[in-house]
Amino acid sequence: MTHDHDLVLRPTQAQIDAALNPPAGRNGGDLVVETLAGLGATTVFGLPGQHALGMFDALRRSDLRYIGLRVENNAGFAADAYGRITGEAAPLLLSTGPGALTSLAALQEAAAASAPVLAISSQIPTAGLGGGRHGYLHELPDQAASFRGVVKSVHTVRTQSQIPSALEAAWKSALTAPHGPVWVEIPQDVLLAETSVPVVTGGDAFPEELPPRPELTAVAAHLLSHAERPAIIAGGGVVRADASGKLRQLAETLQAPVVATPGGKGAFPWTHPLSLQSWIEDRHTTDFLEDADVLLVVGSGLGELSSNYHTFKPRGRVIQIEADLGKLESNHPALGIHADARLALQALLETVTERTDPTASERVRAVLAKVADRIAAQELTLEQDVLASVRKALPADSPSFWDMTILAYWAWSAFDAKGPNHMHTAQGAGGLGYGFPAALGAAAADPTRPVLAVSGDGGALYSIAELATARQYDLPVTWLIVDDGGYGILREYMTDAFGEATATELTRPDYVALAESFGVPGVRTTPETLEADLAKALQNPGPSVVVLPAVLRMFAPTHLTA
Repeated sequence: MTHDHDLVLRPTQAQIDAALNPPAGRNGGDLVVETLAGLGATTVFGLPGQHALGMFDALRRSDLRYIGLRVENNAGFAADAYGRITGEAAPLLLSTGPGALTSLAALQEAAAASAPVLAISSQIPTAGLGGGRHGYLHELPDQAASFRGVVKSVHTVRTQSQIPSALEAAWKSALTAPHGPVWVEIPQDVLLAETSVPVVTGGDAFPEELPPRPELTAVAAHLLSHAERPAIIAGGGVVRADASGKLRQLAETLQAPVVATPGGKGAFPWTHPLSLQSWIEDRHTTDFLEDADVLLVVGSGLGELSSNYHTFKPRGRVIQIEADLGKLESNHPALGIHADARLALQALLETVTERTDPTASERVRAVLAKVADRIAAQELTLEQDVLASVRKALPADSPSFWDMTILAYWAWSAFDAKGPNHMHTAQGAGGLGYGFPAALGAAAADPTRPVLAVSGDGGALYSIAELATARQYDLPVTWLIVDDGGYGILREYMTDAFGEATATELTRPDYVALAESFGVPGVRTTPETLEADLAKALQNPGPSVVVLPAVLRMFAPTHLTA
């Protein structure tokens, strides 16, 4: 029997002649860009460095579009967002040592959020590999060791003939569920040397699928079909698998209320009668989920933010669908189904039986009313008005990228993303500086719609240099900077814990003047004029900055008294 994958297409005579006589002037860097193009890449991000110049020189002989950022970590955030928006592996070109290491925080966020990033770094010359101390510039005894605990896979190239295969393996790794960042490193001399390897003309860009085991989905379908109070937690895996439609169909079939985690924003319609929205960081929601006799968790590991800081203690049967094997049953015993969310939801749809529950939407409304009353009692009108103004100003189909700042913490729970893959935050790893460079990556992926970035003044200073990038490539990103004079959330945490804050106050620049010095228009706004100013900035082509001086407060947590 012959299988499709056993078939080998016979090359044409023209292809044979081309392979025997590759064009002159190519080097190892050309093999990198040729392979990327053959795999389907169209855009690369990065920052050049001495050891990586072979790759960057090859870019001018390719059709790949290069977006260069000013700091490697920001380039990593941009690639992360490009991967989230497109679902493609986003190439990130880096230099050796300090350049590579500067990308680590961004790669940690990509790993935590399952964003497909293909990081390609140079290395010291081949003679220096192996851990000896040769004194090369940027030398590390084992550069790859710094990344093994962060990325999905590590691929070290030692000869030019290994480049196409290593990149193809890394590409598949990045795009196989769960998506994530991968690491490829290539020595300087391999990149610079002239090559006789034939021009790379294609590649197998198809990742492996991760279907569910049928005996497990059969049990899950039986449990859900016969549940009295089923409920669903939708995580980021639903968004990444493009499974929002299947989730909605299953929820309606089962009449099961759905709550989205911060990473699952937009996975379920905000105003749907079965939508508990995203108030997962609330005791009323936690109590409701604990009361479910069958709880379906899709694409979430039920980590800190998705479990109301680990106070969530389900009393019913838990079914967990998760592509990341390390997250399966890591926090709660469950019927664990290791699978891509889309394939698993499809299997459930084919086997569940329809339920009727006339009380489901009524119970959802009761929970949301309790949440609203709790927030209303805390006199947080300013915060709610600011978030509402952002939502009104932002077009429904525009993506937004949020840094680790108080307004983003509000948005995790209270912001209507208006659709899957529209709202992204740095809540995976929780590092500062994500919002603006990530928004630049999203704008590079789709420049036809404006993109919003939201930062505090502390986080903004991490990526202020990327105003030059925004201007250079004329990317349609509006950057909202909420200026409260410091690290606002840390100020709150420390004051609550110790009665006084330390190391949280910041001297900061005039952000409007600073933006204008980069040639980026800026405006200082107020809570009352925010909606109009932000809407106008989003409507104008190219980058812009809107600065809101305001001290915002967080709503009171519920996990401390659980």
